[in-house]
Amino acid sequence: MSITRRSALGAALGTMAAGATTGVRAQRADGAGAQRADGAGAQRADGATRRKLKLGIITDLAGPYADLNRPSMACAQQALEDFDVAGRGWDVEILLGQHFDKADNAVTIARHWFDQEGVDAVLDVNTSATSLAVAGIAREKNRPLLLSGPGTAELTGRQCSPNTVHWTWDTYMLAKSSGTAMVRRGGTSWYFVAADYSFGQQLVRDTRAVVEGQGGRVLGSAFYPFPSTTDFSSMLLRAKASGAGVLALGNAGADLINTIKQAHEFGVNRGMSIVSLLTYDTDVRVLGLEVAQGLMTTQAYYWDLNDRTRAFNARVRPKTPALWPNMANAGIYAATLHYLKALADMGFEQRADGAAVVARMKAMPTDDDCFGPGRIREDGRKLHPAYLMQVKTPAESRDRYDVLKLLATVAPDEAFRPLREGGCPFVRT
Repeated sequence: MSITRRSALGAALGTMAAGATTGVRAQRADGAGAQRADGAGAQRADGATRRKLKLGIITDLAGPYADLNRPSMACAQQALEDFDVAGRGWDVEILLGQHFDKADNAVTIARHWFDQEGVDAVLDVNTSATSLAVAGIAREKNRPLLLSGPGTAELTGRQCSPNTVHWTWDTYMLAKSSGTAMVRRGGTSWYFVAADYSFGQQLVRDTRAVVEGQGGRVLGSAFYPFPSTTDFSSMLLRAKASGAGVLALGNAGADLINTIKQAHEFGVNRGMSIVSLLTYDTDVRVLGLEVAQGLMTTQAYYWDLNDRTRAFNARVRPKTPALWPNMANAGIYAATLHYLKALADMGFEQRADGAAVVARMKAMPTDDDCFGPGRIREDGRKLHPAYLMQVKTPAESRDRYDVLKLLATVAPDEAFRPLREGGCPFVRT
């Protein structure tokens, strides 16, 4: 199996659009020599021509979500190994492009990959705005778009596409699981601090609807410019003065880490229960249990959840020893694996029809070590359980990676938005 990475790290948009991204030659997973950076393949030892497949990950490794995204390539590679593409005679090349949190960058990369590079599928575009922009390009070019990191539920709602699969989580799932659980635990008054872009805005809207639907009240909200804010003190002090019992954070990555640290410094956590509407265990390890303990969060995957998640983590860990995969990275693994299964089932030669590939993915039940059995709904929404979890205290933790404990499991049909409520225009309900 040959895996070549093309990194656009530090490249200007014009350079990426011209196709002059930096070629990085990677070792083959079986220890053999590296392939050419242009992905040119060789013949198999028995003389047969190897089948060539080209995939792409569009992400950001320089912004506030950088550490959350770094294990993504390792997880895609693990899917190729677990599917044994080498034994099947497939040469698979994975391209890596950076959008720097700009939708126009993501669109330019996607167009170039589809038109010039011959990319067969894009595995992830990890923010809401960038993913919505690329979804239109994938549909226009009839290529599969397999998303894991973005949160907007619009991807399976009014802006759904027959070429898109949305794995792992969305704003509705996080809002429903965390909002319902906190109100039932007595957290009936809420204050929101969130990033002022589509992800943060929709997360607040979805959670507000859940809280108020459960009989709770929202006493206020504050939105900050993204990604230029580092001082959250004034917003946190307003939240503390509001009298709300729950502080809900609608951000992620470095912004979330800074918000929680500053909430700890100002003693906000002593008078309010803090719910992070999107926390990865990566964030918790950066914060440390002393600061993050007691934080409530919803997860779709956690490495120590069961025997299968532990087995996956053990396999992928040598590829990313410092940053273990979070749920978004795990979603890239699972989506890639299911995509490969669909190609094998329908015939490798049919891969050019992206909508047909996605239709086959929907027709086949899903099953992998990260999420267990599940399915992909007609609107592209991947269904699996959600898990309400809490950050452990230092005394409860065995080591630095042992950071979350399970409180409750939410069934797939309860966790995700009902199909009839999404408004996907090509689905009849």
